[in-house]
Amino acid sequence: MFDLVITNATLPDGRSGIDIGCRDGVIRALETGLNAPSHKALDAAGYLVSPPFVDPHFHMDATLSLGRPRMNDSGTLLEGITLWGELKPLQTVDEIIARALRFCDLAVAQGIGAIRSHVDVCDDSLKGVEALIEVRKQVADYLDLQLVAFPQDGVLRDPSAMDNLLRALDMGVDVVGGIPHFERTMEQGAQSVRMLCEIAAERGLMVDMHCDESDDPHSRHIETLAHETLRLGMQGRVTGSHLTSMHSMDNYYVSKLIPLMVESGLHAVPNPLINIMLQGRHDTYPKRRGQTRVRELRDAGITVGFGSDCVMDPWYSLGRADMLDVAHMGLHVGQLSSRQDMAWCFDAVTVNSARIMGLQGYGLAVGCKADMVLLQAKDPIEAIRLRPTRLAVIRAGKIIARTPPNLASLALPGRPDRLDPASFAP
Repeated sequence: MFDLVITNATLPDGRSGIDIGCRDGVIRALETGLNAPSHKALDAAGYLVSPPFVDPHFHMDATLSLGRPRMNDSGTLLEGITLWGELKPLQTVDEIIARALRFCDLAVAQGIGAIRSHVDVCDDSLKGVEALIEVRKQVADYLDLQLVAFPQDGVLRDPSAMDNLLRALDMGVDVVGGIPHFERTMEQGAQSVRMLCEIAAERGLMVDMHCDESDDPHSRHIETLAHETLRLGMQGRVTGSHLTSMHSMDNYYVSKLIPLMVESGLHAVPNPLINIMLQGRHDTYPKRRGQTRVRELRDAGITVGFGSDCVMDPWYSLGRADMLDVAHMGLHVGQLSSRQDMAWCFDAVTVNSARIMGLQGYGLAVGCKADMVLLQAKDPIEAIRLRPTRLAVIRAGKIIARTPPNLASLALPGRPDRLDPASFAP
């Protein structure tokens, strides 16, 4: 007896007509023609069943704060940071919790099963840390929330940031963060990388740094991050996020940098929506795209996952917690247009990002957690093209969200009376 059986599913690897049997929160069977009783059945009707979407880079302490205390009129990164500094003393722990929980509701409905959120520790009261630790506890049954201690104003530039970061880790924050390019000098930026990596190594934690989120080709802290990862034996536990300066670096230097990143086992998390919006602001034309060298990093063997970064906050006034929007933008900006490239972009918001976060039991295989999303599409490329309805979201073998299918009703002589966007796949 299964708790849930999903019938007639199509999987991301192209297999179709698959039945998935779930019991005790785990996938126990994945095969064709599964004929077994279950407490609940779900007919996938040939649509795509995927593991949950994963967002490996987000700022949940700021989400849904758009317009408070004012709008970002220039739309720039630096005005967003200034605006965030104005908001921090105004907001309360309860307000942050309420906004974050609202966002988590939306994220779950959109099929997101795990989020890595940076939380600002440049606030002596650590309101954001207190709030998101509480949120992490409240959503634990339906969403994996991983927290990064993020010194937004620079761990050396802000006089209390280091003490606050250590306090946040003692409170239970999961990952060590940093922002070396925001320190006062390049030397202090490199020093911050060394110090923060040593803290993570001593505590056995992962590292995820905002690294070189700049158009400056001489912002090269990712090189230091790779070196420190090797020196401290932290291969596979360290992520460089954004890496936008790589889009401006000369090719000779990059030919040295990428092999160093490969050797150190670094992961990379570009944030396509935000990178394309915020970078290149000092350019007239030609205007730089801002997204890092996704294709080159991927082809070298580096695990690359796409993050969303922001939704309706001081830096980005749009967003809807849809990782397929993120994949769609990453595909276009990176000119990842072959069928293989497009399918890989789906991996960038699912399996790759799960690997970066170190999620255990993730995937569609017997023995994995019974966490899935049923999409009104027939394959991963169509999912990116359509950004389709999430027909059902499953967590631990239980349906936790449902959305009616998107079906248009037509009143045209001689034409079908019902139109399914997923029916246009070649």
